[in-house]
Amino acid sequence: MTTPLQTAFVDVDQADIAKIDGRMVIFADETGTLPPLARKVDRLAKGAVSRLIAGAAFGKAKTGSAHALAFPAGLAAESLLVVKLPKKATQAEARVAGAAIAAFNASVPLHVLAGPLATAPEIALGLGLRAYAFDTYRKVEEDAPAPNGAVTFHVKDPAAVEAAFAPYAAQIAGVFFTRDLTWEPANVLTTTEFANRLTELRELGVEVEVLEEPELEELGMRTLLAVGQGSESPTKVVVMQWKGGEDEAPFALVGKGVVFDTGGISIKPSAGMEEMTMDMGGAGVVSGVMKTLATRKAKANVVGLVGLVENMPDGKATRPGDVVKSMKGDTIEIINTDAEGRLVLADVLWYAQQRFKPTGVINLATLTGAIIIALGHEKAGVFSNDDAFAGAFLAAAGVEGEGAWRMPLAPGYDKALKSRIADIANVGGRPAGAVTAAQFLQRFIVPGTPWAHLDIAGVAYVNKETDFAPKGSTGWGVRALDRLIRDRYEH
Repeated sequence: MTTPLQTAFVDVDQADIAKIDGRMVIFADETGTLPPLARKVDRLAKGAVSRLIAGAAFGKAKTGSAHALAFPAGLAAESLLVVKLPKKATQAEARVAGAAIAAFNASVPLHVLAGPLATAPEIALGLGLRAYAFDTYRKVEEDAPAPNGAVTFHVKDPAAVEAAFAPYAAQIAGVFFTRDLTWEPANVLTTTEFANRLTELRELGVEVEVLEEPELEELGMRTLLAVGQGSESPTKVVVMQWKGGEDEAPFALVGKGVVFDTGGISIKPSAGMEEMTMDMGGAGVVSGVMKTLATRKAKANVVGLVGLVENMPDGKATRPGDVVKSMKGDTIEIINTDAEGRLVLADVLWYAQQRFKPTGVINLATLTGAIIIALGHEKAGVFSNDDAFAGAFLAAAGVEGEGAWRMPLAPGYDKALKSRIADIANVGGRPAGAVTAAQFLQRFIVPGTPWAHLDIAGVAYVNKETDFAPKGSTGWGVRALDRLIRDRYEH
């Protein structure tokens, strides 16, 4: 598993700046004004920093940009990075600046001279999130870049800054857990291996149980089981409980965990099918949130459930036209076996509500290509039966800088899901495909339960780097959900 950066906070007044080795980072604001620490560095470097920030390139650069000086005179450091950041930087600006520093990190020690900067924890968060690479299956070449080294922040009142950073460190751990799970190939992250990795959360105090196929059959989870019946990998449901609060009823998270999706009998085109290892992204986010909560010992009761399946073509596989009965009791005509995620979620959502009577439910899934057509790769689609609940999530996502946009729900869309022989069909055609998928899921929500469906197909895995992640798995949603739980459910 990818290990987050080792981050330390020390008293800036105890450092001999001229003798700091490795790589050094200082800050300058948009006017070219240097804070006291940077002025000291500039004097030691014989005005090299002043000359840099007086240049046109620095003046035109955007906030958060980084500018390097190699082997600065008067300093033991092998290189110096000057980051453009306002004196009163916003949370978002500080995090972007931290992410820019990540590209400057290497195997040598990195020293960030933050001094009295109130945004030091935010800078550390951005740096920690961006310093990620999934290199498990690559050969290590002799001339390959060395992995990131430790980072030391030189600050005023290091104990206070470290305490402020602690919940962010927990977020980074959860995001990395999600990214690792989503990156893993399906021959490694089978349903069994996925469940095994989640049982390791017991070491952090999470109660974990794994429901196997005989128990799922007994519970009546036929829509879930129908998805995986063409695969050699057994279908499982993993239940994770974090009991850190006083309230008896928990908040529930439910994730779609299709470890590989060929589309089943309705097989997908071969181009790009290798990326269907990310079709368990919803379960990955739920897992990452549970790790974050346990790591920071959240004072909330949260249960996370993931349905783990593999959708394969086989003589035993579900066929278009088959009818299956859900745990709720509704019959479903399967028109398209590639619309399998909603079948997984239908049973797990119903089970979560019947067993735990949660105060609210959010499910996550890389559910539809239609949401990518609607929102691209900038925002996840948010569907909800409760305006206040949806608003709370959108506010949390906004604070954490994770793009999300509310999408409509309306009874009129249900007409598209009418079946010729069953209570409901699993697809409703191309028009409003993301909306009809959400309408399908809403059918399995107990009336009166606040619920939101997050379609993360466009944001869970991207083909270009973002501010806080290299291209590939992003870990989108871990921070937003952690923030929602912190703001709405912790006491």
